[in-house]
Amino acid sequence: MKNSTNRRQFLKSGGCAAAAATLTGGMASPAFAGIIQEEQQSTAKDQEVAPASDSIAKTAEEKPFIPNRIAISTYSFWRYREDSKFTIPNCIDMAAEMGFDAVEILRVQMEESSPSYLQQLKQRAFSNGLDLCGMSTHQGFVTPDADERKKNVAETIGFIEMAYALGIPTIRVNTGRWRTIKSFDELMANKGIEPVLEGYTDDDGFQWVVDCLTECLPTAEKCGVVLGLENHWGLGRTADGVIRIINEVDSPWLRATMDTGNFFERRKSQLEQMAPYTVFVQAKTYFGGGTWYDLAIDYDHVARILQEQNYRGYISLEFEGEEDYATAIPRSLRLLRDAFGKRQLTEK
Repeated sequence: MKNSTNRRQFLKSGGCAAAAATLTGGMASPAFAGIIQEEQQSTAKDQEVAPASDSIAKTAEEKPFIPNRIAISTYSFWRYREDSKFTIPNCIDMAAEMGFDAVEILRVQMEESSPSYLQQLKQRAFSNGLDLCGMSTHQGFVTPDADERKKNVAETIGFIEMAYALGIPTIRVNTGRWRTIKSFDELMANKGIEPVLEGYTDDDGFQWVVDCLTECLPTAEKCGVVLGLENHWGLGRTADGVIRIINEVDSPWLRATMDTGNFFERRKSQLEQMAPYTVFVQAKTYFGGGTWYDLAIDYDHVARILQEQNYRGYISLEFEGEEDYATAIPRSLRLLRDAFGKRQLTEK
């Protein structure tokens, strides 16, 4: 078989014809010419394929739908509540038992950040068959205090390196806010809107955020960790604010983390605005009523706009309701698997 293959390759390359011509003074013998003709006909037959357009059409028709993988943020178990202060290893175990595909870590929930602890978390997830897919971090760049901004830049760079050690490909970052409203409960009651610090403008704040995130980019690129700017509070309260910062920084290492529950008005249209920039999705549910507010989120619509952008990343549950986590989280998983586990786009 090997000799036959080599013979055919030799004939295809034209080597046989050249040899025949050399041996016969430029004219191939009838017998040798017959062998050449036989091999050329066989080669032509091998190369026959269906018309390109038919092949492409068939491939498009048979292209499989791949559901988004569903993760859970450790925040869903913890939620800043005194009665549910689970450790991250606890959360990883429960996520596996409930049937999730991955875990997103809430940084402030971590008991420590030693190299040994980080590797224990990575091993715990691996042994449970789970990915560590994201990490939610906190920082604030909206302040006229240059030293405070510098401190937050240094902390964010540390978070990037921590994610790298854990094998996590993206972290959630925030703009920070003016903090003219001190109480978070009051801020939520005011739908995330607060007055600008006296003597400054939002433009000042945007420039600080752009400058600070730009300082973080070399480490993000070196570590291969994408910064996902969330539509959170402060200057990231609106899709316009998030997109403005992303465009001004202009780097593939800064994209968007879409939080489905952080828009109080024009939710659908703002989610549509953010979808092209999105690298990670945090999906809120509120079974039992929300802690601060309760939103009716149409997850079929969210799945549809993300499918339009060919979003193939994780959907990470952030349960924020009053129902017991043991029943509400499995209900949330079923909801998200149903919405993101089927093709939502209408065939054209």
